[in-house]
Amino acid sequence: MAKKKKTKSNPFKPFIKAFWILFLGGVLSIALIFLLASWGVFGEMPTFERLENPQTNLATEIISSDGKTLGKFFLEDNRTDVPYSELPENLVQALIATEDVRYYDHSGVDARGTLRAVMFLGQRGGASTISQQLARQLFVGVRSKNVVEAVLQKVKEWVIATRLERNYTKEEIISMYLNIYDFGYNADGIRSASRIYFGKEPRDLKIEESALLVGMLKNSSLYNPIRREELTLERRNTVLAQMEKYNYITESERDSLIAQKMDINFNPENHREGLATYFRMYLQRWLKNWISENPKPAMEGERDTWNIYLDGLKVYTTIDSRMQANAEAAVQDHMKRLQAEFFHQNTPDRNPTTPFLELTSDEIRSIINRAMKSSERWRAMSRQGKSEEEIRDSFNKQTEMTVFDWNAPTREKDTVMTPLDSIRYYKTFLRAAMMSMEPQTGHVKAWVGGINYRHFQYDNVIQGSRQAGSTFKPFVYAAAIDQLRKSPCDALPDTQYCIEANKYGNPEPWCPKNANGKYSGQSYTLKRALANSVNTVTAQLIDEVGPRPVVSIVKNLGLTREIPEVPSIALGTPEFSVYEMVGAFGAFANQGVYVKPVMVTRIEDRNGTVLYEYTPETKDVLSRDVAYAMVDLLKGVTEGGSGTRLRHTVAKENHVYKEVVTGYPYEFSNPIAGKTGTTQNQSDGWFIGMVPNLVTGVWVGGEERATHFSRIDYGQGATMALPIWGLYMKQNYAMPELEISLADFEEPEDLSIRIDCNKPLEEEEENQELEDDLEELDF
Repeated sequence: MAKKKKTKSNPFKPFIKAFWILFLGGVLSIALIFLLASWGVFGEMPTFERLENPQTNLATEIISSDGKTLGKFFLEDNRTDVPYSELPENLVQALIATEDVRYYDHSGVDARGTLRAVMFLGQRGGASTISQQLARQLFVGVRSKNVVEAVLQKVKEWVIATRLERNYTKEEIISMYLNIYDFGYNADGIRSASRIYFGKEPRDLKIEESALLVGMLKNSSLYNPIRREELTLERRNTVLAQMEKYNYITESERDSLIAQKMDINFNPENHREGLATYFRMYLQRWLKNWISENPKPAMEGERDTWNIYLDGLKVYTTIDSRMQANAEAAVQDHMKRLQAEFFHQNTPDRNPTTPFLELTSDEIRSIINRAMKSSERWRAMSRQGKSEEEIRDSFNKQTEMTVFDWNAPTREKDTVMTPLDSIRYYKTFLRAAMMSMEPQTGHVKAWVGGINYRHFQYDNVIQGSRQAGSTFKPFVYAAAIDQLRKSPCDALPDTQYCIEANKYGNPEPWCPKNANGKYSGQSYTLKRALANSVNTVTAQLIDEVGPRPVVSIVKNLGLTREIPEVPSIALGTPEFSVYEMVGAFGAFANQGVYVKPVMVTRIEDRNGTVLYEYTPETKDVLSRDVAYAMVDLLKGVTEGGSGTRLRHTVAKENHVYKEVVTGYPYEFSNPIAGKTGTTQNQSDGWFIGMVPNLVTGVWVGGEERATHFSRIDYGQGATMALPIWGLYMKQNYAMPELEISLADFEEPEDLSIRIDCNKPLEEEEENQELEDDLEELDF
């Protein structure tokens, strides 16, 4: 029997077996690692619901009536999502060319890129796809410095990236990634970054601007155009080179774009800068009140109250960004010049008690002491347990600080002074407030609460109330015309007039004087008397009609605070805010119908669901005839009274008029109704001006009533407040698209109140006709 041949054993068999064991074991191990990661063994993984609705904090956006973003409310995340359709093509191309060139070919993990990164240890680029980077941003967080933890984090990124790819389109992932990235300087997301670094919306970005922002994605702290211009420029050019490499731009386009400098238009977004700062802070308080009265629909795992800093609400306001910019520019232009004149008059040599007038040293100490105790320094040191003596001592120590300065390019200067001196320094500045409203709708179009929100945070539009002065007189005239059927053509003498004691509860006789202390003895029509603010005529009117009907009309016009029913209110002793006064005057322009001022028209959540829509609040207060008669009276102010400088340049030869008025040739020729106002000692200057579809009120004065001009020609409303109205309207009329009316006010049909004082009374005409007839009959 033949023996079987022995087969020679393969010496490599053990190695081959070992290889396959290791290979399969490695594959199974990797698969197991991925499986364990997906089960959450290495840390919590997002649920399907979270993948469908990843929760990112979104800032509340404040939107103007003309569709512009006025600002945002946020704590840490100044983020507003932008859909893919609003991203420019060049931005998407720059992103793909630089971060993930095979983005449209993989399903979350780029195998080629990963293999390259492993083989060359990351020297030829990383392997993170856009989907992986989004996964890290949304669900994983900062990369750990521990090697094992970093590897496990990477595994989680791969798993989440593939899940994201299954749940979202490629376009949605790109928009989510760009919307979530932090570009620095509160530029959270591509929309904020576009606005902050270039002052434009993402859809308007140029190629080189998109390249700069994409370059920042590598490290926004390192590649920051504000702090590291040269480094950021190099990174931008690298992105442009990548775009040329992958044929998104030509070589000549690349060279041309690389030769360009960075054109940064830095617009930091924070709560103390930007457009409509005072209005935004008012709106913040308004929203908090709205939230307290409107609970959030209950959703599992979510808060039961709205959060204006996290929930991405969209607040649609009545503010027009163009008119707001015009208003702020008008306040800045005039107040800088007015303040220069105030400083000129109130040097320590000319006024030892500067910036106060007519105060004793004890009264001044009281003002300063009150300011110290209400300061943030006092509150902070009190919280630290410091004694009052320690706190007071701190106010006398030299301190480095940044203060407001009209002449500094940024309106700020660095200086060294004691906190006590800084209090006195800030008391020298005159303040201003301005509000502009459409009388037919109540829509507030512009809101300026002060001269600089960073340094003067008190909002004089709605928080501050000051004596109205002569701007109150129209309410007295309105009551007389409404109750007594007076006419603008009725006449009263300008002679001393006294209302006897106890007639209306006043203990002593009331005998008001005119501003100049004189009585002309002339007979004034009501129109001429109001135009020239003749106090004696106003006193006679309130005596005839009585204080109670005046107070009744005033309250129906939205001035709801307590007003004493005494004759002296006729000269404007009650205190009101600019907000209230503009609303009240709006009824005259709106044919007697009061419309409560409104600032918010609609609120939506992040998904566009409407949460709030306003309902107008209106009240019929005056008949159309009475309202039109009041408009006619107020037109007289700008035709022949204290507001006539709106019609031409005032060329008065003194310092303040050269600085403040001359050079502002308003030269308006259209119908304007308005009223100036000046309070005792020139502490407050007012002007409220109206055209048919816009009512605007302006107030100017010091924080303390003792801070004022010493003479009336400097401190009257026509000099302090009226120029702001003139500058504002001049700029508005330069923008025809705003459609500010140049027409006359609409006259009611069958007007029953005599308006044209040059036209004979109907009764006189009838008597003349009768006389003519009798003459013909030879009687």
